[in-house]
Amino acid sequence: MLDFRRLVLICEFARRGSISATAASLGYSPSAVSQQLAALERETGAALLDRTARSAELTDAGRRLVEHAERILSMVETAESDLSAHEGTPSGRVTVTAFPTAAVAFAPALARSLRRHTALTLRMGQARSGRGMREVRSGEVDIALVDDWYGRVRESDTMRVFPLLHDPLVLVVPRKHRLASLDEPVDLRELRDEPWMATPDGEPSRLAMDRLLAEVGGAQPVPWEFEGLGTILGLVAKGIGIAAVPALALASGVRGIVVREFPGDPVSRDVHAVARASSVHRPAVSVTLRAVHVAARLLAEDLEAVRLTDR
Repeated sequence: MLDFRRLVLICEFARRGSISATAASLGYSPSAVSQQLAALERETGAALLDRTARSAELTDAGRRLVEHAERILSMVETAESDLSAHEGTPSGRVTVTAFPTAAVAFAPALARSLRRHTALTLRMGQARSGRGMREVRSGEVDIALVDDWYGRVRESDTMRVFPLLHDPLVLVVPRKHRLASLDEPVDLRELRDEPWMATPDGEPSRLAMDRLLAEVGGAQPVPWEFEGLGTILGLVAKGIGIAAVPALALASGVRGIVVREFPGDPVSRDVHAVARASSVHRPAVSVTLRAVHVAARLLAEDLEAVRLTDR
């Protein structure tokens, strides 16, 4: 009989790639992880890891076992969700991760909506773009709010994707800027020499801004770089420069800026909630997904009211 906890451990090893990283993730010592994997090898009668003095990696048998183990763990979670669904009362902890802008925007509405469920606790963290789906898939979190700039987020047999809102880039300028007047048309070609603010090269919002400016041709401006869209909005409010940011960043409530729409069909992203198919019927996850949808609807309404208006 295979030990369930050891199946969890070898799946974690497959995700982390080393015994030390697996130990750190699960809160064990490296020697304990090594001993448990050795015990799993004895249970299966197969060499699951190819060990050297400095590293270890899965053998073909180890990879096959991980495939079986992932299906087994998914079936167990499905059974737990089915049983708890019939209980009906959301309880326990639900863990949500979100890219930073979404974490700031969604947290207040989620907290207000979920606090009436007294047996439920919410833990919400932040993850860089691209990590959310991996953390859901690995079981580290229950729900991830992810941004999708290129239409690549797709459902699978094991993952469910719930569309939340459409989030275009908008132009933000100081109140004393000439484009603060809504009668002044926005022409990107005339903004090349402006002092632009942007996130560091390689960040999703920076790549989106670069795409936007590349579409009008000519030499692209070299922006000053700052970590965090909130920092950039604060600098724009102080009159230091202008920026192209996702509209969702406006939910942080920065004042002293004017928001303008870009002409045509600007670069945009879609925001989704992602959860494991095996967990979506668990009451704690189900009620949190409903709260996420309500929060998204309210945010979309607020952002629509903010766009093209003086803040």
